[in-house]
Amino acid sequence: MSEDISRFLKPGADLSAFPPGTRREIERIPLEIAGLEKAFLQQNVPEKVLDKNLLIATWNIRSFGGLTPKWKADSGDSPKRDFRALMCIARIVSRFDVVAIQEVKGNLRALRYLMKILGPHWSLILTDVTRGAAGNDERLAFVFDTRKVNLSGLACELVVPPQQDGGGTPISEGAFTRQFVRTPYAVSFRAGDKTFILVTLHVLYGEEPKDRIPELKAIAKWLGDWARSSKAWHQNIIALGDFNIDRKGDPLYAAFTDNGRGLQAPQGLNDAPRTISHRTAETAKHYDQIAWFTGVGEEPALSMRCVDSGYFDFLGHVFSDRGLTTTALSWRISDHYPLWAEFSLQA
Repeated sequence: MSEDISRFLKPGADLSAFPPGTRREIERIPLEIAGLEKAFLQQNVPEKVLDKNLLIATWNIRSFGGLTPKWKADSGDSPKRDFRALMCIARIVSRFDVVAIQEVKGNLRALRYLMKILGPHWSLILTDVTRGAAGNDERLAFVFDTRKVNLSGLACELVVPPQQDGGGTPISEGAFTRQFVRTPYAVSFRAGDKTFILVTLHVLYGEEPKDRIPELKAIAKWLGDWARSSKAWHQNIIALGDFNIDRKGDPLYAAFTDNGRGLQAPQGLNDAPRTISHRTAETAKHYDQIAWFTGVGEEPALSMRCVDSGYFDFLGHVFSDRGLTTTALSWRISDHYPLWAEFSLQA
Protein backbone atom coordinates (compact mmCIF):
# COMPACT_ATOMS: atom_id res chain seq x y z
CA MET A 1 0.00 0.00 0.00
CA SER A 2 1.38 3.45 -0.90
CA GLU A 3 2.40 5.57 2.07
CA ASP A 4 0.63 8.88 2.73
CA ILE A 5 3.73 11.04 2.46
CA SER A 6 1.73 14.27 2.61
CA ARG A 7 1.49 13.94 6.40
CA PHE A 8 5.10 15.13 6.66
CA LEU A 9 4.09 18.51 5.20
CA LYS A 10 1.54 19.31 7.88
CA PRO A 11 2.43 22.05 10.41
CA GLY A 12 4.17 20.57 13.42
CA ALA A 13 5.01 17.29 11.66
CA ASP A 14 7.81 15.39 13.39
CA LEU A 15 10.79 15.34 11.02
CA SER A 16 13.37 14.39 13.63
CA ALA A 17 13.93 10.96 12.09
CA PHE A 18 15.24 12.53 8.88
CA PRO A 19 18.81 13.76 8.34
CA PRO A 20 19.23 17.55 8.04
CA GLY A 21 19.46 17.56 4.25
CA THR A 22 16.21 15.64 3.90
CA ARG A 23 14.49 17.88 6.46
CA ARG A 24 15.45 20.93 4.40
CA GLU A 25 14.05 19.26 1.29
CA ILE A 26 10.73 18.51 3.00
CA GLU A 27 10.51 21.99 4.54
CA ARG A 28 10.94 23.56 1.11
CA ILE A 29 7.89 21.82 -0.40
CA PRO A 30 5.18 23.98 1.31
CA LEU A 31 6.97 27.05 -0.07
CA GLU A 32 7.02 25.47 -3.50
CA ILE A 33 3.30 24.68 -3.30
CA ALA A 34 2.62 28.27 -2.22
CA GLY A 35 4.56 29.37 -5.30
CA LEU A 36 2.35 27.18 -7.48
CA GLU A 37 -0.74 28.74 -5.88
CA LYS A 38 0.57 32.19 -6.76
CA ALA A 39 1.30 31.05 -10.31
CA PHE A 40 -2.27 29.76 -10.73
CA LEU A 41 -3.52 33.26 -9.93
CA GLN A 42 -0.94 35.01 -12.11
CA GLN A 43 -1.80 32.77 -15.07
CA ASN A 44 -5.57 33.09 -14.53
CA VAL A 45 -6.15 29.39 -13.95
CA PRO A 46 -9.68 29.36 -12.47
CA GLU A 47 -10.49 27.98 -9.06
CA LYS A 48 -12.92 25.09 -8.75
CA VAL A 49 -16.34 26.29 -7.59
CA LEU A 50 -19.03 23.74 -6.71
CA ASP A 51 -22.14 23.94 -8.93
CA LYS A 52 -20.62 26.82 -10.91
CA ASN A 53 -17.80 25.55 -13.11
CA LEU A 54 -16.14 22.39 -14.39
CA LEU A 55 -12.40 22.30 -15.01
CA ILE A 56 -11.28 19.61 -17.47
CA ALA A 57 -7.56 19.13 -18.11
CA THR A 58 -5.21 16.92 -20.07
CA TRP A 59 -1.58 16.28 -19.19
CA ASN A 60 1.04 14.05 -20.74
CA ILE A 61 3.18 13.36 -17.66
CA ARG A 62 6.46 12.05 -18.98
CA SER A 63 6.96 8.32 -18.35
CA PHE A 64 4.62 8.36 -15.36
CA GLY A 65 5.43 5.00 -13.87
CA GLY A 66 8.24 4.35 -11.46
CA LEU A 67 9.11 6.46 -8.44
CA THR A 68 12.21 6.76 -6.32
CA PRO A 69 10.80 6.60 -2.76
CA LYS A 70 12.97 9.40 -1.40
CA TRP A 71 12.42 13.10 -0.83
CA LYS A 72 15.45 13.80 -3.04
CA ALA A 73 16.57 11.38 -5.73
CA ASP A 74 20.35 11.00 -5.79
CA SER A 75 22.50 11.23 -8.91
CA GLY A 76 22.58 7.45 -9.26
CA ASP A 77 18.84 6.94 -8.72
CA SER A 78 16.45 6.02 -11.50
CA PRO A 79 13.85 7.29 -12.06
CA LYS A 80 14.57 10.87 -11.06
CA ARG A 81 10.95 11.45 -10.04
CA ASP A 82 10.88 11.50 -6.23
CA PHE A 83 8.46 12.48 -3.44
CA ARG A 84 9.12 16.20 -3.91
CA ALA A 85 8.33 15.99 -7.62
CA LEU A 86 5.17 14.02 -6.93
CA MET A 87 3.92 16.56 -4.41
CA CYS A 88 4.26 19.26 -7.09
CA ILE A 89 2.46 17.10 -9.68
CA ALA A 90 -0.33 16.43 -7.18
CA ARG A 91 -0.86 20.11 -6.48
CA ILE A 92 -1.15 20.87 -10.20
CA VAL A 93 -3.58 17.99 -10.78
CA SER A 94 -5.72 18.99 -7.80
CA ARG A 95 -6.43 22.40 -9.35
CA PHE A 96 -8.79 20.66 -11.81
CA ASP A 97 -11.92 18.53 -11.53
CA VAL A 98 -10.97 15.77 -13.96
CA VAL A 99 -7.61 15.19 -15.65
CA ALA A 100 -6.79 12.89 -18.55
CA ILE A 101 -3.25 11.61 -18.09
CA GLN A 102 -1.17 10.14 -20.89
CA GLU A 103 2.08 8.13 -20.58
CA VAL A 104 0.97 6.27 -17.47
CA LYS A 105 3.25 3.24 -17.56
CA GLY A 106 2.85 -0.40 -16.62
CA ASN A 107 4.50 0.37 -13.28
CA LEU A 108 1.79 2.11 -11.22
CA ARG A 109 3.88 3.18 -8.25
CA ALA A 110 3.85 6.92 -9.03
CA LEU A 111 0.12 6.87 -9.81
CA ARG A 112 -0.69 5.04 -6.57
CA TYR A 113 1.27 7.57 -4.53
CA LEU A 114 -0.39 10.41 -6.45
CA MET A 115 -3.85 9.13 -5.52
CA LYS A 116 -2.80 8.84 -1.88
CA ILE A 117 -1.60 12.44 -1.86
CA LEU A 118 -4.77 13.72 -3.59
CA GLY A 119 -6.88 12.15 -0.86
CA PRO A 120 -9.95 9.96 -0.40
CA HIS A 121 -12.28 12.17 -2.47
CA TRP A 122 -10.24 11.52 -5.62
CA SER A 123 -10.76 8.48 -7.82
CA LEU A 124 -9.35 7.07 -11.04
CA ILE A 125 -10.16 4.85 -13.97
CA LEU A 126 -7.56 3.59 -16.44
CA THR A 127 -6.74 1.11 -19.17
CA ASP A 128 -4.45 -1.85 -19.07
CA VAL A 129 -1.02 -1.40 -20.65
CA THR A 130 -0.69 -1.44 -24.43
CA ARG A 131 1.47 -4.39 -25.43
CA GLY A 132 4.07 -4.28 -28.19
CA ALA A 133 7.01 -1.97 -28.85
CA ALA A 134 4.89 0.77 -30.44
CA GLY A 135 2.56 0.82 -27.42
CA ASN A 136 5.53 1.75 -25.21
CA ASP A 137 4.08 -0.02 -22.14
CA GLU A 138 1.60 2.85 -21.73
CA ARG A 139 -1.82 3.24 -20.17
CA LEU A 140 -4.38 6.03 -20.42
CA ALA A 141 -6.00 7.28 -17.23
CA PHE A 142 -8.53 9.72 -15.83
CA VAL A 143 -8.26 11.03 -12.28
CA PHE A 144 -11.20 13.01 -10.93
CA ASP A 145 -12.45 14.82 -7.85
CA THR A 146 -15.60 12.99 -6.75
CA ARG A 147 -16.85 16.06 -4.89
CA LYS A 148 -17.63 17.50 -8.32
CA VAL A 149 -17.41 14.68 -10.89
CA ASN A 150 -18.61 11.07 -10.92
CA LEU A 151 -18.72 8.26 -13.45
CA SER A 152 -22.00 8.04 -15.36
CA GLY A 153 -21.90 4.51 -16.72
CA LEU A 154 -19.74 4.18 -19.86
CA ALA A 155 -16.10 3.12 -20.16
CA CYS A 156 -14.73 1.70 -23.39
CA GLU A 157 -11.75 1.52 -25.69
CA LEU A 158 -12.32 2.58 -29.29
CA VAL A 159 -11.49 0.16 -32.08
CA VAL A 160 -11.90 0.62 -35.81
CA PRO A 161 -13.41 -2.32 -37.73
CA PRO A 162 -12.32 -2.92 -41.34
CA GLN A 163 -15.85 -1.94 -42.37
CA GLN A 164 -18.30 0.09 -40.37
CA ASP A 165 -21.84 -1.23 -40.40
CA GLY A 166 -25.13 0.10 -39.13
CA GLY A 167 -25.04 3.46 -40.86
CA GLY A 168 -21.50 4.45 -39.86
CA THR A 169 -19.40 6.34 -42.37
CA PRO A 170 -16.96 3.88 -44.00
CA ILE A 171 -13.25 4.48 -43.58
CA SER A 172 -11.74 4.47 -47.06
CA GLU A 173 -9.61 1.51 -48.03
CA GLY A 174 -5.97 2.04 -47.17
CA ALA A 175 -6.65 5.04 -44.94
CA PHE A 176 -6.18 3.07 -41.75
CA THR A 177 -5.27 -0.59 -42.06
CA ARG A 178 -4.53 -1.42 -38.40
CA GLN A 179 -5.84 -0.65 -34.94
CA PHE A 180 -4.75 2.37 -32.94
CA VAL A 181 -1.31 1.74 -31.44
CA ARG A 182 -2.60 3.02 -28.07
CA THR A 183 -6.34 2.45 -28.09
CA PRO A 184 -8.33 5.65 -27.35
CA TYR A 185 -10.16 5.47 -24.04
CA ALA A 186 -13.67 6.89 -23.61
CA VAL A 187 -15.33 7.40 -20.22
CA SER A 188 -18.60 9.14 -19.40
CA PHE A 189 -18.90 11.48 -16.44
CA ARG A 190 -21.56 13.54 -14.68
CA ALA A 191 -21.09 16.93 -13.03
CA GLY A 192 -24.29 18.42 -11.64
CA ASP A 193 -26.91 17.93 -14.33
CA LYS A 194 -24.29 17.83 -17.11
CA THR A 195 -23.19 14.54 -18.63
CA PHE A 196 -20.28 14.22 -21.04
CA ILE A 197 -17.88 11.71 -22.57
CA LEU A 198 -14.13 12.30 -22.44
CA VAL A 199 -12.06 10.49 -25.05
CA THR A 200 -8.33 10.50 -24.38
CA LEU A 201 -5.59 9.20 -26.64
CA HIS A 202 -1.89 9.34 -27.39
CA VAL A 203 -1.38 9.24 -31.15
CA LEU A 204 1.53 7.27 -32.63
CA TYR A 205 4.47 9.62 -33.26
CA GLY A 206 5.91 7.58 -36.13
CA GLU A 207 9.05 8.08 -38.17
CA GLU A 208 7.75 11.26 -39.81
CA PRO A 209 4.66 13.51 -39.49
CA LYS A 210 2.71 11.89 -42.33
CA ASP A 211 2.72 8.61 -40.37
CA ARG A 212 0.27 10.20 -37.90
CA ILE A 213 -2.33 11.29 -40.45
CA PRO A 214 -4.20 7.93 -40.73
CA GLU A 215 -4.70 7.72 -36.95
CA LEU A 216 -5.82 11.34 -36.75
CA LYS A 217 -8.30 10.90 -39.59
CA ALA A 218 -9.60 7.66 -38.11
CA ILE A 219 -10.21 9.04 -34.62
CA ALA A 220 -11.87 12.18 -36.03
CA LYS A 221 -14.18 10.10 -38.23
CA TRP A 222 -14.94 7.62 -35.40
CA LEU A 223 -15.91 10.46 -33.05
CA GLY A 224 -17.97 12.18 -35.74
CA ASP A 225 -19.96 9.00 -36.37
CA TRP A 226 -20.45 8.55 -32.64
CA ALA A 227 -21.64 12.13 -32.14
CA ARG A 228 -24.16 11.78 -34.98
CA SER A 229 -25.54 8.44 -33.81
CA SER A 230 -28.97 8.51 -32.22
CA LYS A 231 -27.97 5.33 -30.36
CA ALA A 232 -24.97 6.94 -28.64
CA TRP A 233 -24.76 6.83 -24.83
CA HIS A 234 -24.84 10.61 -25.06
CA GLN A 235 -23.36 13.05 -27.53
CA ASN A 236 -21.45 15.55 -25.42
CA ILE A 237 -18.03 14.34 -26.59
CA ILE A 238 -14.72 16.00 -25.76
CA ALA A 239 -11.47 14.66 -27.23
CA LEU A 240 -8.32 15.40 -25.26
CA GLY A 241 -4.79 14.10 -25.09
CA ASP A 242 -1.53 14.03 -27.01
CA PHE A 243 -2.35 14.08 -30.74
CA ASN A 244 1.26 14.79 -31.78
CA ILE A 245 0.15 17.63 -34.07
CA ASP A 246 3.10 19.81 -35.07
CA ARG A 247 1.32 23.11 -35.62
CA LYS A 248 -2.04 24.66 -36.33
CA GLY A 249 -2.87 24.65 -40.04
CA ASP A 250 -0.55 21.79 -41.03
CA PRO A 251 -1.81 18.53 -42.61
CA LEU A 252 -1.98 16.87 -39.19
CA TYR A 253 -4.22 19.62 -37.82
CA ALA A 254 -6.36 19.47 -40.96
CA ALA A 255 -6.80 15.71 -40.49
CA PHE A 256 -7.74 16.15 -36.85
CA THR A 257 -10.29 18.94 -37.51
CA ASP A 258 -11.57 17.61 -40.87
CA ASN A 259 -10.38 20.86 -42.46
CA GLY A 260 -12.37 22.97 -40.01
CA ARG A 261 -15.63 21.02 -40.33
CA GLY A 262 -15.17 18.73 -37.33
CA LEU A 263 -13.44 18.89 -33.96
CA GLN A 264 -12.42 22.37 -32.85
CA ALA A 265 -10.14 23.52 -30.04
CA PRO A 266 -11.07 26.54 -27.87
CA GLN A 267 -9.50 29.86 -28.79
CA GLY A 268 -7.45 30.00 -25.61
CA LEU A 269 -5.34 27.07 -26.79
CA ASN A 270 -4.56 28.44 -30.26
CA ASP A 271 -1.24 30.00 -29.26
CA ALA A 272 -0.56 28.06 -26.06
CA PRO A 273 2.79 26.23 -25.94
CA ARG A 274 2.49 22.52 -25.29
CA THR A 275 5.99 21.53 -24.21
CA ILE A 276 8.66 23.10 -22.03
CA SER A 277 11.23 22.86 -24.84
CA HIS A 278 9.13 24.57 -27.55
CA ARG A 279 7.78 27.75 -26.01
CA THR A 280 8.09 30.38 -28.74
CA ALA A 281 5.69 30.99 -31.63
CA GLU A 282 8.37 29.84 -34.07
CA THR A 283 9.07 26.52 -32.35
CA ALA A 284 5.76 25.78 -30.59
CA LYS A 285 4.14 22.43 -31.29
CA HIS A 286 0.44 21.66 -30.98
CA TYR A 287 0.89 18.10 -29.72
CA ASP A 288 -1.73 18.27 -26.97
CA GLN A 289 -5.33 19.25 -27.63
CA ILE A 290 -8.75 19.63 -26.06
CA ALA A 291 -11.46 19.74 -28.73
CA TRP A 292 -15.14 19.13 -29.40
CA PHE A 293 -17.78 19.54 -32.08
CA THR A 294 -19.23 23.05 -32.43
CA GLY A 295 -22.07 22.37 -34.85
CA VAL A 296 -20.20 23.62 -37.92
CA GLY A 297 -20.55 20.21 -39.56
CA GLU A 298 -23.21 17.54 -39.18
CA GLU A 299 -22.27 16.66 -35.61
CA PRO A 300 -24.34 18.19 -32.78
CA ALA A 301 -22.58 20.98 -30.91
CA LEU A 302 -21.38 20.46 -27.36
CA SER A 303 -24.17 21.51 -25.02
CA MET A 304 -21.79 22.71 -22.29
CA ARG A 305 -20.54 26.29 -22.60
CA CYS A 306 -16.78 26.80 -22.52
CA VAL A 307 -15.95 30.04 -20.74
CA ASP A 308 -12.14 29.92 -20.70
CA SER A 309 -9.13 27.76 -21.60
CA GLY A 310 -5.37 27.80 -21.37
CA TYR A 311 -2.27 26.02 -20.13
CA PHE A 312 -0.30 26.06 -16.91
CA ASP A 313 3.39 26.95 -17.01
CA PHE A 314 5.14 25.41 -14.02
CA LEU A 315 8.64 26.49 -15.09
CA GLY A 316 10.28 28.69 -12.49
CA HIS A 317 7.87 27.50 -9.80
CA VAL A 318 9.21 23.97 -9.19
CA PHE A 319 12.77 22.93 -8.37
CA SER A 320 13.90 26.52 -8.87
CA ASP A 321 16.64 25.98 -6.28
CA ARG A 322 18.27 23.16 -8.26
CA GLY A 323 19.24 24.89 -11.50
CA LEU A 324 17.92 21.96 -13.51
CA THR A 325 17.95 21.85 -17.31
CA THR A 326 14.57 21.48 -19.01
CA THR A 327 15.47 17.86 -19.77
CA ALA A 328 16.26 17.13 -16.13
CA LEU A 329 13.04 18.85 -15.05
CA SER A 330 11.03 16.87 -17.60
CA TRP A 331 11.97 13.59 -15.92
CA ARG A 332 10.82 14.92 -12.55
CA ILE A 333 7.65 16.81 -13.55
CA SER A 334 7.04 16.53 -17.31
CA ASP A 335 8.12 17.76 -20.73
CA HIS A 336 4.48 18.78 -21.45
CA TYR A 337 2.35 21.50 -19.93
CA PRO A 338 -1.14 20.65 -18.68
CA LEU A 339 -3.91 22.14 -20.84
CA TRP A 340 -7.30 23.05 -19.35
CA ALA A 341 -10.78 24.18 -20.35
CA GLU A 342 -13.39 25.67 -18.03
CA PHE A 343 -17.08 24.98 -18.60
CA SER A 344 -20.09 26.59 -16.96
CA LEU A 345 -22.37 24.36 -14.90
CA GLN A 346 -25.00 27.07 -14.62
CA ALA A 347 -28.05 27.32 -16.86
